[in-house]
Amino acid sequence: MRPAVSSSRSPFLAKKNKTPTEQIVITVAPSLFPWFPFRPQPPARYWQEPQKKDENKVEIDGKVTKQAPLQRKDKNAQKAKKRKPEEVEDHGKKFISGVRLLCEQLRCRVISSKVLLTKNYLFPFNLRFLEGDEGEDTCTISQEDIANAVDITSGAKYFNLKLSQFGPYRLDYSKTGCHLVLGGRRGHVACIDWRSKQLMCEINVMETVNDVKWLHSEAMYAVAQKKWLYIYDSNGIELHCIRKFNDVLRMQFLPYHFLLATASATSFLQYLDVSVGKEVAAICTKTGRLDVMCQNPQNAIIHLGHHNGTVTLWSPNQKEALVKMLCHQGSVRSVAVDKTGTYMVTSGMDKKLKVYDVRAFKPLKSYFIPAGASCLSLSQRGLLSAATGDIVQVYRDVWSTPVNKPYMAHRVRGAVWGLHFCPFEDVLGVGHGDGFTSMLVPGAGEPNFDGLDANPYRSAKQKQEWEVKALLEKIQPELISLDPTELGHVDQATLEQRHQDRVQALGFDPLAKEKFVPKYKKKGRSSAGSVERRKKQVGHEDQRDMIRKTVEDKMKIEKERQEREKKASVFSSKKSALDRFKK
Repeated sequence: MRPAVSSSRSPFLAKKNKTPTEQIVITVAPSLFPWFPFRPQPPARYWQEPQKKDENKVEIDGKVTKQAPLQRKDKNAQKAKKRKPEEVEDHGKKFISGVRLLCEQLRCRVISSKVLLTKNYLFPFNLRFLEGDEGEDTCTISQEDIANAVDITSGAKYFNLKLSQFGPYRLDYSKTGCHLVLGGRRGHVACIDWRSKQLMCEINVMETVNDVKWLHSEAMYAVAQKKWLYIYDSNGIELHCIRKFNDVLRMQFLPYHFLLATASATSFLQYLDVSVGKEVAAICTKTGRLDVMCQNPQNAIIHLGHHNGTVTLWSPNQKEALVKMLCHQGSVRSVAVDKTGTYMVTSGMDKKLKVYDVRAFKPLKSYFIPAGASCLSLSQRGLLSAATGDIVQVYRDVWSTPVNKPYMAHRVRGAVWGLHFCPFEDVLGVGHGDGFTSMLVPGAGEPNFDGLDANPYRSAKQKQEWEVKALLEKIQPELISLDPTELGHVDQATLEQRHQDRVQALGFDPLAKEKFVPKYKKKGRSSAGSVERRKKQVGHEDQRDMIRKTVEDKMKIEKERQEREKKASVFSSKKSALDRFKK
């Protein structure tokens, strides 16, 4: 093992003992609330309270004098009036204060359990997308405008890292969305807790970095370097150097199988089981350099894009491609699959963006992008991000309705090299030539997380228990297939073959019906005549069952014959243009 070399020219840690956060350029950015884009007024502070006007002071010739208050003759006016509950209107919604608000809360708590089972109560989070004013396109709203409209807590999610020395950068978020790993083309690798802006580790591997990928937890990540594949821990210590995996360009991690899939420049697709450190499969695709790769989260099938415009689907169980699709007239630049495994989005050198239904392998939509899309990424809620040069565009509903304009757009400093949506957050990470940018994309993240699978707020003890459980429930690579539902079906042909082998091994059929043998009865009931009568009775019952089955088969055959004759008569009754040649 060779130790990882720490960079003396670190973009995060300067020579004058500066903290990591001092090198991070942070721009206050937004949290996405339902009332956006209305910009609220800042709350009044105690030092900004308006001064109350004293009614007893009177100004005479520029001088302020104080006079005695006037006595009111109306005695009823001195009585305190009952205060009515205040109603405040805010953009068409009424907020009720006082006792009525308490009654409303109590009434909501006594809703029946049957109503609570509905989706609106179990999942109260509604999608809140960016909405512009009348006649305003949301793509013209900049990140700075969003930052000025939201609170500072969510504002920390929008920031820029200026790392122009070692770029361009590729990135990957952990499964829980709490940690970020960056890999610069010139060897810079850094792990960050991007929410708290805490630098976990930073190294320089002193050679080209092609891709980075988190493994099953935040404790380990893989780096595809110029020659071989390396595994590091969260402290930047090199754990493994896997020389079987050489010239790796792209990587994908299958979390439920503990498999790291790699695509190399030598046209090899390899699978590494990270739980035991064993190579599961090595497939030669014979399609040239493999630099376009993604996975289907639903069935763990790997999608590869090739220079001849085809996209192939692969499984570690077969040496040949499961499916070959001709998607573009030019080379394929990027591929992305949504989390349900239903839709696939591809972009090619022909400047087209196409949407396919993976279930039927048919195209649904086709869009023309003038400059083409170099990187694609799909969020948990179906938003599509496409990078064109130094411009990042986000689209909504690309597979359901025709899209004429982008939902959001943002320009970065340098060509985009990597895109990735953060899980459970309305954040899009962009790696480019000048460093890294964290964008805010309203409605991108899934608000409801599974606490037993990917819990962003789990403790250290919960993390240990989850890792042990995940290893015990690891899915074997042999179960990866195009249709995961086939695992619950019974293979009738294999079952019959096993039964025949068992009959040959035993010399008799153990499932065959045994021959009836009358039991011996006492007190003169086992006479020869009684035994014969019992045999005939059982024989007649078996014969009736056989006759009934034969009659049902005959009726079925007769019904099918009548249906065929009926169809033939219908076709024969139709006149054809060739009937005039009949004699």
